[in-house]
Formats: sequence, C-alpha cells, structure tokens
Amino acid sequence: MKRLEDRTRSGTGRALHHTHPTTIGPLRLVSDGSSITGLHLAESTHPAVPKAGWIRDPAPFREAVRQLDEYFAGDRRTFDLPLAPRGTPFQEKVWAALRELPWGETASYAEIARRVGSPRGMRAVGGANGRNPIAILIPCHRVIAADGTLGGYGGGVERKRFLLELEGAIDGRAASGVSQKAVALEARLDAARRDRRFL
Repeated sequence: MKRLEDRTRSGTGRALHHTHPTTIGPLRLVSDGSSITGLHLAESTHPAVPKAGWIRDPAPFREAVRQLDEYFAGDRRTFDLPLAPRGTPFQEKVWAALRELPWGETASYAEIARRVGSPRGMRAVGGANGRNPIAILIPCHRVIAADGTLGGYGGGVERKRFLLELEGAIDGRAASGVSQKAVALEARLDAARRDRRFL
C-alpha cells in the first residue's frame, strides 16, 4: 500500500490538507501525515472546513491525486492508499464493509446492514453512510435503495449518478454519454470552484 509523505511533526496533531479540482468539483483531501483521514466535496452535507493549525500542503497528496485522476479518467478501478477514517465503532464497521464493494457494483442499505451483523439497522447504516469522511475512496456512492433508486448522497444525487455511470454500475456508461455529462456537470459546478471558503 502506498504511503503518504509524512510532513507533520511528532505530537503536533496538525492536519495537512489540499484541494484538488476534479470532474465533479473540487475535492479537499485531509491527512494526519501518514494516512488520509478525509476526502470531501465542496458542496456536501458535511464539508471539511480548515481549522486553526491545519497546514495547506499538496506534496503529501501527490499519489492520492494521481490515483484520483486515473479514476476519473476511467483508468483505475481500485485505490491503493492508506486510509484512517475516524468514527464510532459501528460507523467504522460500516465503512469497512463499504470498502469491500467492488467497482461497478452496488449494494442496498439492507445488504450492508446484514454484512455488519445488524439486519434491522438499515437506518443506522444510512446514517453511517452519510457520515463517511472519505468519499470515493470509501465508496459510499455504491450503496443504493432496495428498489434500485439511488437514495441519498452527501455530495448530491447528481454526483452519485455520475460516479455510478462512470463505473458502469447503472445505465449510461457509454464514453460519449459520460463525456457529455462531465461537461454539463463541470458547468454547473463552476460556482462551487469559486467558493473561497472551500478553496
């Protein structure tokens, strides 16, 4: 597994962050210096807002950026990066189950609930899914409703649809269709890229 370049001083607890432009808008990556602890969309339910002491530094994220660019280009199906999501024991169990979902496939909230040993916990799974701190790398976008509808997504249903089409999990994966959607989405997200609170 690829490691991030450690640029933190021992014991400081300072987070590193970097914002990277992508087809679905800018993504903010956050690291503790050895693992990725956050990947957030500019427009999301739980955006990452830099805190006092955070250090803006793109260098430790070069490998993550490379792999993300390959993913959005359709050239990568899995990621090889150290991840360290932080949550409750149940949330972390759900996030671990999400990492087992392969590219191009989806699972229902009920199925994830069964996988984590809580067959009646669909609502709790949905809550943990919505609190996933590392979008895309922990593929919460691959969880859909039992009836096949997309369900919710912290970054917006349109982005969820785009990611699933990119992966071929739902109809519309033809290269020309993906390109057209990318252009349209790029235009709609222009305002988000200019949001100085995120950048």
